[in-house]
Amino acid sequence: MIDLAAAEGAFAASTDGTVGLEEEFAILDSGTLDLTPGFEDLRDNAEPELAAHITGELISSEIEIVSGRGEDLEHAFALQRDARRRLFAHAQARGFLLGATGTHPWADYRDQPNIDTEHYRRVVEGLGYAARRNNTFSLHVHVGVQGADRAIAVCDRLRPELPLLLAASSSSPFLEGQDTLLHSVRSETFTRTFPRCGVPDAYGSWQAYRDYIDLLVRTNSIVEYTQVWWSIRPHFTYGTVEVRICDAQATDEESEALAALIVACVKAAARDYDDGVPFADPPPRLVEENTWRAIRHGMEGTFVDFAAVEEVPAREALERLATWAEHDLRFPEQTAAQRQRAMLHGGASLREVYASIVEETQRTYGRAAEPAR
Repeated sequence: MIDLAAAEGAFAASTDGTVGLEEEFAILDSGTLDLTPGFEDLRDNAEPELAAHITGELISSEIEIVSGRGEDLEHAFALQRDARRRLFAHAQARGFLLGATGTHPWADYRDQPNIDTEHYRRVVEGLGYAARRNNTFSLHVHVGVQGADRAIAVCDRLRPELPLLLAASSSSPFLEGQDTLLHSVRSETFTRTFPRCGVPDAYGSWQAYRDYIDLLVRTNSIVEYTQVWWSIRPHFTYGTVEVRICDAQATDEESEALAALIVACVKAAARDYDDGVPFADPPPRLVEENTWRAIRHGMEGTFVDFAAVEEVPAREALERLATWAEHDLRFPEQTAAQRQRAMLHGGASLREVYASIVEETQRTYGRAAEPAR
């Protein structure tokens, strides 16, 4: 099921700068906003134009919308906007609402049925509690990178930047009816419990990464490539670098702003590699320090500048990242995590906070879109 030669061929045939977007949504009861198992209903009753863009995830109360291959970022946005519009209209017609934060604020994971596919049966049987506990929602961005060695170099060079992308995306402060004091409890419940998850090691070359995957296969650690859940990975089928560290975004504007920054970062890393710009891989323990800061404090905290050995405010660090990527930042002043916590501290109940965020999601993702070209 894992063909390493074919994977190398996929990167040889890939085109720089193609983009694919994957957005995960919670399926909600329209009256209570509780998680509700509606995936099969939505899938089985979708029109063909929509059915081609929806996929299942681990639980039946989750649905993912995928753009497919966009020839560039704007093409991917156009594809995704059309698919979103269809999905949100379809969900409403079937009696559901959709949520877009990294976690559901009060759902009990023990009440959530898993979808019945061979892949997810394997995940649940293989991981047990770790899989059952993972009721989370995220944004994944694929960017085409030609050449397997270049793809590994991009993954390596983006390792120290991943915590900043997580902080900018943080949307999950609540879990099981309480304020966790974290900004991304999704990361705590997913990347710290699943195996082969979080920020990966630096591999240096396609051969080194191939040897790692081959070891996993030979030792019966994995039988599918998708059982490697790193926060950034070379995708064997699509010939892309897939950035997977981000929380789901409450609004379409935030999702697109984050995707645009990620695409710019991938392109910048590839450009630096091509130009021979020197790069030293920071040790995992240092990247882990900034990952924890992102989980705990999000954009309200500081990050460690490893070269200067000093702390830098999160916003300043993000602006530096955007400058390197030659990208114009278009982020709101507050992340969804900050907005939710501010409402809670202002006296709103947890359910009122979530209702407000769900309204933002319905209003923005469900807006009318021009048909994709």
